[in-house]
Amino acid sequence: MIGVLAALSAAVAIAAGAFGAHGAANPQAAEWLRTGGLYQLIHAIGALAIMGVARGPAALQLGGAAIFAFSLYAMALGAPKWLGAVTPIGGTLMIAGWIWTAWIYWRG
Repeated sequence: MIGVLAALSAAVAIAAGAFGAHGAANPQAAEWLRTGGLYQLIHAIGALAIMGVARGPAALQLGGAAIFAFSLYAMALGAPKWLGAVTPIGGTLMIAGWIWTAWIYWRG
């Protein structure tokens, strides 16, 4: 299931980036779409790369990327700016996923 979610996450990230480049209403919206898409894509690929060894961290990275990116996407599409307070929660989860991954690899 992680592989399916990671692949779909990558597809959404590319669509968000393309929309940011070609259809965003203003420069700030384009930047939010670009940033969300970049982080979501990186973590989708990361999750695919580690899911065989570290399923928990892969899921944490996907969840964090979803919270991070979708809060930015929502603001780009007109949601209230206070939603930006949610974005760092996703970032924290992504960081935690990478730290957990490092711990798993360290343990061998």
